[in-house]
Amino acid sequence: MTMQAERELEAPPEGGAVGVASTVLGAAIAMAGIAWGADLYRQLGWNFLAEQFLAVVLGMALALVYTVRPFRASDGPRIHVPWHDWTLAALSLATGLYMGWSYPRMLGEFFNAPWDVLIVTWLLFVLVIEGLRRCSGWPLVIVVMAFFLYALVGHHVGGSLQTREVGVNDMVIYLGLDTSGLFGLVLLIGVTVVIPFVFFGQLLSSSGGAAFFNDISLALMGRFRGGAAKISVLASSLFGSINGIVVSNILATGVITIPMMKKSGFRPEHSAAIEASASNGGQLMPPVMGAVAFLMADFLQISYADVAIAALVPSLLYYLALFIQADLEAAKGGILRVPSSEIPRLLKVIAAGWLFFLPFAVLIYALFWLNREPENAAIYACVTVLAIGFVFGYGTWRLTPKEVWNCLVRTGVSSADIIMIAAAAGFIMGILQITGLGFALTLFLVTLGAGNILLLLVIAAFLCILLGMGMPTLGVYVLLAVLIVPALVEVGVTPLAAHMFVLYLGMMSFVTPPVAIAAFFAANIARADPMKTGWASMRFSWTAYIIPFLFVFSPSLLMQGTSWTAILLSISTAIVGVWFVSAGMIGYGLRRMPAQWRIVSTVGGFLLLMPPEMTGWAWMANVVGFGLAAAVFAAEYVSSRPGAARSAPAE
Repeated sequence: MTMQAERELEAPPEGGAVGVASTVLGAAIAMAGIAWGADLYRQLGWNFLAEQFLAVVLGMALALVYTVRPFRASDGPRIHVPWHDWTLAALSLATGLYMGWSYPRMLGEFFNAPWDVLIVTWLLFVLVIEGLRRCSGWPLVIVVMAFFLYALVGHHVGGSLQTREVGVNDMVIYLGLDTSGLFGLVLLIGVTVVIPFVFFGQLLSSSGGAAFFNDISLALMGRFRGGAAKISVLASSLFGSINGIVVSNILATGVITIPMMKKSGFRPEHSAAIEASASNGGQLMPPVMGAVAFLMADFLQISYADVAIAALVPSLLYYLALFIQADLEAAKGGILRVPSSEIPRLLKVIAAGWLFFLPFAVLIYALFWLNREPENAAIYACVTVLAIGFVFGYGTWRLTPKEVWNCLVRTGVSSADIIMIAAAAGFIMGILQITGLGFALTLFLVTLGAGNILLLLVIAAFLCILLGMGMPTLGVYVLLAVLIVPALVEVGVTPLAAHMFVLYLGMMSFVTPPVAIAAFFAANIARADPMKTGWASMRFSWTAYIIPFLFVFSPSLLMQGTSWTAILLSISTAIVGVWFVSAGMIGYGLRRMPAQWRIVSTVGGFLLLMPPEMTGWAWMANVVGFGLAAAVFAAEYVSSRPGAARSAPAE
């Protein structure tokens, strides 16, 4: 289990000085973010800069981290806080408050670099780096420090990667004060948008929403072959679309579905891989997309609705492929349905929990029809969940004032990690800006790809997976968005497609060995071999490695820039293609496939995946793919008829 995974499992401490500090600071962080989303500060007549607000919240988050997170992850959940961490917590809170109070004056004296500006910015830099290490481990810390050190010596490097010279104190002051650095867009999104959505997820879970999603998935899918795997896919997609955190999603659904899959006959590696793949897909599925959707909308200067619509078809194709593979794997292994005694009645489940669809309806209505800001729409959804949870609940689940308070505390505690990651991402963006390294990297990648889009995409895909390994979702996306997207746009890829490309390939680092966080964590629950689980997860998630290349060349899969006829045709051929590729990879269609038919099915499916407007000969590839798919289906149908001779397939 990775350091990040272990820490995401920790519950906020209860009792003692640690519990009091985490409760007070966690609730304060959550209420600060929610109040911003509800626009309470302006309504109360409090006027201050967003940077002042962010400085105070950052100070509280740092204080919380130094109180709750031990110096070493191996120390386990903290009970007592050593004096030096109390000192760091107090210093963090004081520095944040001082920065919040003095920010307008300090910004005005930016170029004079007075002593307090230098001290405060250096303190924030060091405190954030150590806080980041405690929250997410070494990978992101190493990345930030590598950029920082390169920025100091990059002017000595010859060639396209040369940067402008910046002194170390000038660098730190810039990162700590300029809106292109620490208090920039990423931290603003992390505090003002992510916190209301995290609170929404906490309320939904505590009021019985997560239990309802599990039960309705069980009622819908339990009666079909391989029902346990299909329950995993459906439940993880429903919960993950709001939660958006891989490990938390596995914890919420996998602890139920993985043992269920193993009991029904799935191999441990396959059980863990299906859950890991399904949970990972939650980061790609609207409406939340691991908080990335809101940041992407700001990067692109488009509405959140445009991002959500663009992400819909690729994410549905991802889950469709996973669902098909789970079904065919069950058919191949003779895995039957979930025992009837364990399946609740669908109508009874819906009658008890149908109200939990209302928060999603409110969220979508506020975002798409009322054109509210995401954080404001999340507040509407939270109010809806509060009403449902207090009055109705689900089964024995009910919201109480105490549980709402606990949701606030858990929101703040979990958001502290996100704030550390967002602050680190701000450092990276500031370094790229002040040194010109961002432009230099773009030029380098374009030169490396020799101006060839396909070659550059392959290089970018490799870098996305490599750079994303071991890093949290928000950090992965921001890093890739500032490093790789400009190079893709430079060679002609549309900005939206470029951002979606790096998001998909970056998220695949969670299931791609050797550092497959989601796969390894699920393997731990399933007691399966981690590496075998990782390779199986790659196979189940194959669409996420292929589809991004397709939508770069074809906007129809992102529902952009073409007619509805072309969009529907592309989606239809893609769905058929997904089925035949999945059948070829599993080795089972209507029956077990001989080796030669597996190859034909896979090739035909890939040809059908090509959108017709992708290239001049794509329509011909679709025709050939349709012919191959029809031949496979006909052969399978004839061979599967009663009385037909069945030959033993080559596995």
